This record gives sequence, C-alpha cells and structure tokens, in this order.
Amino acid sequence: MSYPVVILFTVLVAFSTSGCLSPPPYDLVIRGGDVVDGSGAPSRRADVGIRGDTIAVLGDLEDAQAIQVIEAQGLVVAPGFIDMHSHSDFTLLVDGRGLSKVTQGVTTELLGEATSAAPVEGPLRSEQEIELSSLGLTLDWTTLEQYFQRLEQSGMSVNILSTVGSGLVRACVVGYEDRPATAEEVGRMQELVEQAMRDGAVGLSSGLIYSPNRYASTEELIGLAKVAAGYGGFYLSHIRGEDDQLLTALQEAIEIGRQAGLPVEVLHFKRSSFKLDQEPSPSIQEAAALIEEAQAEGVKVHANLYPYSASQTGLGVRIPNWVHEGGREKLLQRLRDSRTRRRIGREITDLFSKRIAGATPETILFGATPYLPHQPFQGMYIAEIAREMGVDPAEAIIELVEKAEGDTKAIYFGIREQDMLYALVLPWTSIGSDGRAIAPEGILASGHPHPRWYGSFPRILGRYVREQQVLSLEEAIRKMTSLPASRLGLTDRGLVEAGKKADLAIFNPDTIIDLATFENPHQLSQGVEYLVVNGQLVLEQGQHTGALPGRVLRHTAATGEPSP
Repeated sequence: MSYPVVILFTVLVAFSTSGCLSPPPYDLVIRGGDVVDGSGAPSRRADVGIRGDTIAVLGDLEDAQAIQVIEAQGLVVAPGFIDMHSHSDFTLLVDGRGLSKVTQGVTTELLGEATSAAPVEGPLRSEQEIELSSLGLTLDWTTLEQYFQRLEQSGMSVNILSTVGSGLVRACVVGYEDRPATAEEVGRMQELVEQAMRDGAVGLSSGLIYSPNRYASTEELIGLAKVAAGYGGFYLSHIRGEDDQLLTALQEAIEIGRQAGLPVEVLHFKRSSFKLDQEPSPSIQEAAALIEEAQAEGVKVHANLYPYSASQTGLGVRIPNWVHEGGREKLLQRLRDSRTRRRIGREITDLFSKRIAGATPETILFGATPYLPHQPFQGMYIAEIAREMGVDPAEAIIELVEKAEGDTKAIYFGIREQDMLYALVLPWTSIGSDGRAIAPEGILASGHPHPRWYGSFPRILGRYVREQQVLSLEEAIRKMTSLPASRLGLTDRGLVEAGKKADLAIFNPDTIIDLATFENPHQLSQGVEYLVVNGQLVLEQGQHTGALPGRVLRHTAATGEPSP
C-alpha cells in the first residue's frame, strides 16, 4: 500500500469564450478512502469533494480537478469527532492548535461543566484571575460573548461550543457560602444565565460535587434550567454522586430536565468509588435502567463517557466538604490552623479506612501542582509521597493541597473496566474526553494529566474497535459524530454528506491508537493522518499545518441551533 499523500497542483483549463480561466471545481478532493459517514451505516468507497467550508459531493471524482487532492487509499474518512466534555476554555487561548485534541481527530469541543469561561463578576473574579495567571493569561472579559470574541481573535484549530456554568453564576452572585440563595439572588443568577444564552451558550451546566455548585438546591437548578430551556438549551451535569448515591443523583438530574422541560446530558457516566473487593451497589446496570425508564417516559436524557478506569479532578475533593465552605481563602485558613488541620486529618484517615476505590493512598495518583518543591511528586501515588515526606497519607494530602494554594490535580482509580465497557456500548452514550487541549511541550506540558486528554478517541478506535471488537467501527464513529451532533443541534455537522460542513477525520484503521499512559501521559496519539476543519487542512500526514480555522458555534435562541 502506498502512503497517502496530498497533491498540490495548479489546474490549467482552456480559456472560455470570455477569455478567462475557469476555476477548478473543488478546493479539496479526498480520493479513494473508505467513508464511514457517521450515521452507523456500513462503510463504502467514495471520493469526497469540498468547496470552501462545505462538502459538495460524494461519488467518483477520479477525473475531477481540485486545488488539493488527498490520496486516501487504505484510510477511513469520517466526520470530525465531537468531544462532548472538554475543559479547553483557557488552554486554547494559550495555544490555539489544540494538539492533544486534533491528533485524536477532534474537530469540535463542548466547553463548560462546573464552571464556564464567563460570566465573570463579583466574588468569582479574583478566583478566575488566579487560575488564568498560572497559564500566563489576563482576565480581560466579563461576558461569554466577550470571551468568544477573545477566542476568535487568538484563533484555534477546533470549533467550540460552550454551556454556562450554574456554579459559576452562583459564585458571581452568592459567592462561596454554603447557604440557600435568596429570591433576589436567584433572580440575578437567572439574568446571568439569560445573558449567556443570548450570547450563544448552548445550555446550562453543573458540577455538583464542587464548591459552590454543591450548595445549590434542586429547586435553584430547576429555576436556572428553565431560563436555558426558554432559549432552546439543554442541561449538562456532573451529578452529585457516582458512588452509593448514583441513583439518587441521576434522579435529581432527570427531575431537573422534567420540571424545566429541557434535554439532560449526564457527564462521564460511570459507577465509581465502590468498596474494594465488593460488587458495587447500585450497579451501572441499574443506573442505565433508570435512564432508559426516563427516556420511555419522554424525558430526553442521555450521557457521555471516557474510555478509562480512572477519573481526574482536584486533590481537594478528598478533603471534607465543610473545609471548602467560603472558598479558597477559607479553605487555606482551615488547613493552616493546627487544631482544625488535625481534625481534617482524622476525617481523611477515617475515609481511607473504608477501603473505597479511588479513596485510599494506593489508588490516588498525584497529578499537578504549581508549588515547585512538590512537583517531583507528580505522577506518584499518595502512599509513596507520604513515605517520601515521612508523614501519614492524610497529612500528605493536606500538605500538597495547602502548599499549592488549593490548585492541585489527582487521578483516582475508582472505576471497573467492565462497568466502563457496559456503558460504552449503550446506544445512547457518546464520548467526552473530560480533558484540556494541551501539548507535549511548553507551558501546557506542565503537570501530570490524565491520559484521556491525549487519547480518548483513538483509544476507542484502536483498543475497543480493532483489538477487542467491543464496538463496530461504524457504531464507534456514530457515537463520536452524528450522535453528539444531534444532542447539540449541529444540523450541519456530524455526517459525511453533501451540504454538511467539511469537518473530517481521516485515519488509518490499522494503526490508530492512544500512546498516552498514566505513567507517561504527554504523548500524542497516532493514526489520524489528516484533519479537515471547515474545509482547511489542520493535520497533514499527522503533522499540524499551523492552520487555525476553528469557529465559535454560538447557539441561536430563535432556532435552537448553533450558528455556522
């Protein structure tokens, strides 16, 4: 098999009667590939002709003239992958190439979870400035529209959509106190959600294990969700619990969708934090049955997941909830008070004694810290770090969080592979990396991220399609393309079809694989040979071209669809 190449040539056409040269009919032709169109239909051999940012035709284009031609024999031509759960809000401002995502075949990312990039006002502003400063960025926006404009000015290789975070608007209005919002405060939060929806947010999101998200009642979330519903949006949630409280947490998300009258998307659907050496109860099967029961009742509820048996979030989640009340400054005050610190240590030790997966010193991998003396611990388990420090594991966690001013990351091995695979094959689950667009060099190569940031989509295609045959290629592509597109209202993307936007992932099905590991995460995936975003080549023979053709896909309230 010859290696696919891009052919660039000048088309010479006879003068027309007007004496002018006729332009070539296509800007790009992808010739000889196996088209997996995203619908779930079997692959077929077809050429793809592109004009501008749009797929013009599928068929036999052997004799067609074009400015660029990709000879794609032996490659799969699929719609660009849609990442349903991304945290690239700020990293794309640092490096718009999005290397860790485009080398997976991703062309569109959905941003926002516990927080979104905006709105930013009130008590939230100083917290946001701290996070941005660690990336060398300055907070120079307040509204979501201003953030979108900033992103468009800097340029990016991927398209993005964004939700508005319920926790973010609560931080703007209420701050970080653990108390019910007043009627006046709820009204102001609804105004912020409405403005974000007018700016182009695709829905409301929540991260209900995080402060101050967790302080919101179900009724408060329903009130905010109703505003999003009025603009054709949906509700996206990191639910309150994925452990023993999984069914209760799912029921809350479903009820929010039912009462507010909008679709629900459950983030990183999983059963986690089970007791070691015991069968999880409730099970992932019971959780899926609950969702399917709601679907049968007419509630539009779906979910996404990443293909790994470990999660990632801040190390601070293993510090008791009451310690976080009041925000970062209060957290640090409590950690630095010797009497309170001892109480915190006792409660963490008690948690460890319960032998819960992802909540023991042996199942927590330290990920990232800005505190230089602790950076050698990145990539080590808490049990190892405690031995190095000469302290007990609870004190090690407190020390790591305190010295990092609360800004840490950790990886938690608390998911069973068989449960992840069960969720993966469900027909209504799509794929979300829950990762940032980063790069294996420069400022974005700091820390020890979860390998899902680099490998989620190729891992499915290489490990679970080619090697283990858990999914067919066509079904896996559907989960990455048309299925998420339908959730997001992207009627012009998600399929290889004439008239759709030319977002295409062209990959070698025999070699595509994730290379990032938990031990060595900063490794780009391989196998995606070409990536086309809005008709422009972003990857050529696996290398970034420097092109930044990505767009902000603003949700249009009048139609319920994002703008092109």
